[in-house]
Amino acid sequence: MSRPSVRLLACSVLIGLAAAGGVQAQTPAAAPASSLPDFTGIVQQNAAAVVHVEAKYNGRSQPRTMPGMPGMPGSSGGPGADDQAEILRRFFGMPAMPSPEEQKHTSLGSGFIISGDGYILTNNHVVDHADEVTVRLQDRRTLTAKVVGTDPQYDIALLKVSTSGTLPAVRIGDSQSLKPGQWVLAIGSPFGFDYTVTQGIVSAVGRNLGGGDQPYTSFIQTDVPINRGNSGGPLFNLQGQVVGINSQIYSNTGGYLGVAFSIPIDVAMNAVEQLKAKGFVTRGQLGVMVQGVTDDMVKVYKLDRGAGAAVTQVTPDSGAEKAGIQAGDIILKYNGETIDQPGDLPPLVGLTKPGTKVPVEVLRNGKHETLQVMVGTAPRDPDAVSPDGSAPVQTSGSQALGLTVGPLSADDRKQMGLRSGEGVQVTDISGEAAAQAGLRAGDVILRVDQHAVSSVADFRAATKDVKAGSTVLLLVRRGEQSSFIGITVPDGK
Repeated sequence: MSRPSVRLLACSVLIGLAAAGGVQAQTPAAAPASSLPDFTGIVQQNAAAVVHVEAKYNGRSQPRTMPGMPGMPGSSGGPGADDQAEILRRFFGMPAMPSPEEQKHTSLGSGFIISGDGYILTNNHVVDHADEVTVRLQDRRTLTAKVVGTDPQYDIALLKVSTSGTLPAVRIGDSQSLKPGQWVLAIGSPFGFDYTVTQGIVSAVGRNLGGGDQPYTSFIQTDVPINRGNSGGPLFNLQGQVVGINSQIYSNTGGYLGVAFSIPIDVAMNAVEQLKAKGFVTRGQLGVMVQGVTDDMVKVYKLDRGAGAAVTQVTPDSGAEKAGIQAGDIILKYNGETIDQPGDLPPLVGLTKPGTKVPVEVLRNGKHETLQVMVGTAPRDPDAVSPDGSAPVQTSGSQALGLTVGPLSADDRKQMGLRSGEGVQVTDISGEAAAQAGLRAGDVILRVDQHAVSSVADFRAATKDVKAGSTVLLLVRRGEQSSFIGITVPDGK
């Protein structure tokens, strides 16, 4: 008998004893039906703006993360036998892993239209490095979607579809006004069942999940039933406005256990505007390492409580160092917002526009000090996908190598530690040769054989005479590491 069954049995036994002892049970009056929310209007107004997202992988590309879903076909595995603790899981939908020969699979998720001209929001992990993305509308039309841009750290992906006429779009709400106990509603495609509606309440706001891939996000926690395939779908308030994007669950089975997390829509829309404007998301950086305030620190520093973020390290030449923040300081407020725990700090800093000067209140030697800190720029995620851009961008493709490259901006080079005029960026993998060699979109090519590459024209010149059967040696930069990758062009190319 499972634990829930035991609890139910115990409850029934207690009720029986009370009745046998002559205790008259007082039945509480039922709440009038009119006091409960009616979600039908919200669903009718917004269902047409929710879409089913399908991402296909043909073997040339692979998602950065394939979450394991124990007990489901095609999973990449779950926790080991010794790992019985409940763990956070993202959920694609229903990944299907066919034969090793084909190395193809499909992931399913949800999304929602944010503007009538075809922009759609979903999770990055739903479409991560997919070779093809399609969306299906409520009227059963299936449209090819372009990935405008992604941001893995916020787990946001912005898609764009083209169609005649104006598409129905959701209304964007204010996630900062959410409070625990408020009713919320989700629409999505759990297990592939389109337009499934579930409801619950906000369990908590500002929930930090302990760093990992998303230290910059303070999640909305709900008890809305969320399962595989709900990823990327909208979370509505009672006004029919989107307040979050359903993203993660807390589970040791891969299924719903009453704890789900959504990305605040304010964070998501901030990312959307940046993706539209420049193709990537920029976050602020303070330049400190922090930890929680321990009981020992409370005693030694003679604090009233263990609130705040204790500075353990200050990055040289950062805004924090220049403003005078020191190791041992306890950050109590950032730009007027109270810091109760270390996880409160990164989301606030991340949303700050680089170059902004903000007040940071610290406790030092028992005294409160407010320092003015110039916020820097956090390094960009090397796995983020950037768009071709609304303006024409010069690119060059090599059919023999099976890849296309585009130029790097000065900011791109600076953030990757490259010199001025160094390298071109891979924008598309179109052939088996490059895919099998391990190249992927976002990589930076520094050299082709013995030739340094500083522009698209350089790449075109260095690859124009590549022939079938030859091997080309590329010096490739990914993140902060460079390595040589050889591509052997197969016969018949």
